[in-house]
Amino acid sequence: MNLQGKIALITGASRGIGRAISLEFARQHLQCLILVARNTERLAEVAAEVETLGAQAVVLPLDLTQPIEVNVAVAHAWRNYGPIDLLVNCAGVSYQTPFLQSHLPHVQSEIDTNLIGLYNITRLISRRMAAYQRGHIVNVSSLMGKVAAPTMATYSATKFAILGFSQALRGELAPYNVLVTTLLPSLTDTDMVRDFRRFHWVQPMTPEQVAKALVKGLRWGVPEILVGWQTLLTVWCGRLAPSLLERIVRWSTPSPRVGKPSKLRTHPIIDDR
Repeated sequence: MNLQGKIALITGASRGIGRAISLEFARQHLQCLILVARNTERLAEVAAEVETLGAQAVVLPLDLTQPIEVNVAVAHAWRNYGPIDLLVNCAGVSYQTPFLQSHLPHVQSEIDTNLIGLYNITRLISRRMAAYQRGHIVNVSSLMGKVAAPTMATYSATKFAILGFSQALRGELAPYNVLVTTLLPSLTDTDMVRDFRRFHWVQPMTPEQVAKALVKGLRWGVPEILVGWQTLLTVWCGRLAPSLLERIVRWSTPSPRVGKPSKLRTHPIIDDR
């Protein structure tokens, strides 16, 4: 995909991977970046950075879990700045806690943001892309969408779901010339994970590395973009020696704090409240 001159909408653009993708897209000379998140002030900061790199930035404060709000915002953005060539679904939230100590509100938050929010905006934009017979959708999953991580059961479940959702859309939207790509980074050094109890032997990558890998993957046209050697090694190990990988994952998992939930961060992966 040639990014130059395109119009992209990026959810969760206020921090982390979403912010890094926005800045990298600006460096790739996209025409306009529509930046979506819930925090207006942080979005404005990212927009200012984008514009210094020569791209137009549009700030769109939005809660993706609110379907009416999303419908109105997408219609407005498409009418005033579209047609949108590229949708990048980065917004997400994660909690780290052993399942036996998990809380339903946290589980509901992960499902609402990671799946319902993604569905809301993808449904509206994909219909418009299909009508125009062109477009590209990128859904940010995770290495945890290939290999489930203890202490992050619900997050892993949502990331597995994103892979299945993307695969189904890839087949359904192909007749309309709309492409669907999944991005699978491993642990990334964002605000969300800095207070998490780290998995042994896992070296975090930077958001900038993830953004550059996305650009490269879009140019190659691959359906799944596996980011970093750790992701590649883990996926291949899962295919060739799944029992060994399962043992390695158990050994690398932080030891639970008996009787207490692991320290939680309410920061989403990309978006913020």
